[in-house]
Amino acid sequence: MSASKRFSLQALVGAAALAGGLVAAGQAQAAATIIINNINAPGVGFNDPTPAAPVGGNTGTTIGEQRLIAFTYAANIWGSTLTSTQPIIINAQFTAQTCTATSGVLGSAGATQIFRNFANAPKTDTWYSYALANRIAGTYLGTANAPQINSNFNANLGTPGCLEASGWYYGLDSNQGTLIDFVAVLQHEMGHGLGFQTFTNGSTGAQNGGFPAIWDHFLFGTTAGKLWKDMTNAERAASAISVNGLVWTGANVTAAIPSVLRMGQAAIVVGGAGAGSAAGTYIAGDSSLGPAILGPSISGQIMPVVEQGAGTGAGCLPFSDANTRAVNGNIALIDRGVCGFAIKAKNAQNAGAIGVIIVNNAAGVLAPGGSDATVTIPVLGITQADGVIIKSALNTRSRARSGVTGSFTVFGTQYTGADPLGRALMYAPNPFQGGSSVSHFDVTMFRNQLMEPAINPDLTQSVLPPIDLTYRLFQDIGWEVGPNPPAPTRGAR
Repeated sequence: MSASKRFSLQALVGAAALAGGLVAAGQAQAAATIIINNINAPGVGFNDPTPAAPVGGNTGTTIGEQRLIAFTYAANIWGSTLTSTQPIIINAQFTAQTCTATSGVLGSAGATQIFRNFANAPKTDTWYSYALANRIAGTYLGTANAPQINSNFNANLGTPGCLEASGWYYGLDSNQGTLIDFVAVLQHEMGHGLGFQTFTNGSTGAQNGGFPAIWDHFLFGTTAGKLWKDMTNAERAASAISVNGLVWTGANVTAAIPSVLRMGQAAIVVGGAGAGSAAGTYIAGDSSLGPAILGPSISGQIMPVVEQGAGTGAGCLPFSDANTRAVNGNIALIDRGVCGFAIKAKNAQNAGAIGVIIVNNAAGVLAPGGSDATVTIPVLGITQADGVIIKSALNTRSRARSGVTGSFTVFGTQYTGADPLGRALMYAPNPFQGGSSVSHFDVTMFRNQLMEPAINPDLTQSVLPPIDLTYRLFQDIGWEVGPNPPAPTRGAR
């Protein structure tokens, strides 16, 4: 694969590889023409002959046919949003990918080549993804009709040992329930291939061939006080793990934030007779589980959930009598780890909890993901450091009252997922996550965005405000720049 990076959309963690050769093609047309090259061998992936009942508006009668119909549907969404005189060609396949019972890669994609210094390029000596460069140049750069995007999806999802409770949903209606919406994953991965990525190495800070990506003209590190294009390698590497110190400065995204993101951040107000120095307001991460926090919500005793056996993970098993007595009618405080957030939240709800706080096991605010429509109590995440402070105040001798209360609410005027200056936060966890860091919006955004690094069940199919910021970022990097004759320089890796 030349001159590109591949970015994975995760259920929880992961990365993936790409390979393949042309087998067949399908086409979706709108303002831009998107051609889908099915590069799976006969009988597998997009050619899987396993019978399947039509679902959610998808009329396919085999798994392979449903996958291709969903791909064409997602391509039509992008095609109706983008404009380009050049066809956008996508290689697509299903293969086995990294997966366990509780986490796994859903898919990955990236541009096959990058270009700089073509005529009409908005920035000189700057890399652009293949499809975007073609659009700006108004002609096909490189080899005629070469694929501009490689994409790959997890063939084992929903099988034993691979997120078996969360298989693919091939319907077109966003009614996936506890399954993974294939259309949303397709939209996300196409987004990367269309240009939602940097070509600078986030872990080392090294630019590709010594030149910045168009992304680097808009990525700003608040610690160094510089754009990525102006930083040293060391400064870029530090910025990529700055947690909440990497922002997007593009004017289109910034202008759209008030119409897309919630004003005010989810928060937990801690008080009570036993709170002591732990009393105060703690900024929290929104969850895709349970109802959204839009204002003052639940209030109750904060009670810790203890692990019920070495290595089983707090909250991962149906609650013991002791844990049930603790959380019944109260807010359950549960450490992250071992099992998924949805499992912890559902077990707490079954034990009578009125809300759940999940404590991160790493730096940064936690935004608990997952999908379970039967979770009806609010769920929030907090930092590891804040969890330590709150837990230190709890009266663990009593399994009925901790002496510390918590109230879920919304705090302040800062937009959720933006910095105090109203700039969109980009994903910069510590430690660095290959395939996820930098080239995604931050997980703290509320409402959830298509181009966050993990799938969220509340996504819609829109990529425009007031739902989503993705196309506004595309406008920032040049998707509305008009074509001119090319004089390309091709990159290679």
